Amino acid sequence: MYVDVEGVRVFYRESVPAEPDAPVLLLLHGFPSGSHQFRRLIDELGDRYRLIAPDYPGFGHTQAPEDFTYSFDRLADITEGFVRELGLTRFVMYVFDFGAPVGFRLAERHPEWIAGLVVQNGNAYEEGLSPGARDFVALRPGTPGAEKTIRDLLTPSGTRGQYESGTRRPELLSPDGWTLDQHFLDLPGRKEAQVALAFDYHSNVERYDRWQAWLREHTPPALIVWGRNDPFFPEPGARAYLRDLPDAELHVFDTGHFALEEDLPEIAPLIARFLDRVWA
Repeated sequence: MYVDVEGVRVFYRESVPAEPDAPVLLLLHGFPSGSHQFRRLIDELGDRYRLIAPDYPGFGHTQAPEDFTYSFDRLADITEGFVRELGLTRFVMYVFDFGAPVGFRLAERHPEWIAGLVVQNGNAYEEGLSPGARDFVALRPGTPGAEKTIRDLLTPSGTRGQYESGTRRPELLSPDGWTLDQHFLDLPGRKEAQVALAFDYHSNVERYDRWQAWLREHTPPALIVWGRNDPFFPEPGARAYLRDLPDAELHVFDTGHFALEEDLPEIAPLIARFLDRVWA
């Protein structure tokens, strides 16, 4: 399905639960993926809960104008407009990877919308940055080799490696995820969009203090599920949330960045129980 937001044709997936007043879960995807990363979760929980997963500009099936400015502020602007277009006024928010900086911007603007948080390898703490992630955050336009470093991540081997790194049985992962990701990355203008977002990533780290203060002020119910072998956002990033949300529920899995790919059978019931508890 599509909805128009500020000249962007936003594609999204939405489940239709049996009960019209079912709990709502907004699924915010990561890099270099899209709403398709949640397709199995939607199949698993969609008959009981309203799951909604948009593609950001520069990702998936969403179509943005050629002159769209790619920054995390603008991704949040479009996501905010998308939420308004759907008439959502209260939801649990699932943040993963890029979904964390998009989602926390949304939460800062509209704390009244956030009924709870599901955080899956979505970082908001300095200790949650691996050495490689810190090097990535330090990249700036014009620095020799910086753009090449980013573009090396956008290759088939770079995309596949993000799925397989840190997993227990990489040979058992479905290739659909990285194959779809690479298809969208190879569309005209998409790599340029990702380079712009990579150079803007430092703006997220600079907001960590603000997001931590937001968590302490609003104390949303939170479920934290984390792949401990994430090469970008290691396990300390998960445990750091407990400083600001000591009542959060934390589950760490022996897998990598895309934890749902390997541990969805264990994670989906945790999300279901959390939704039931929070929505009630």
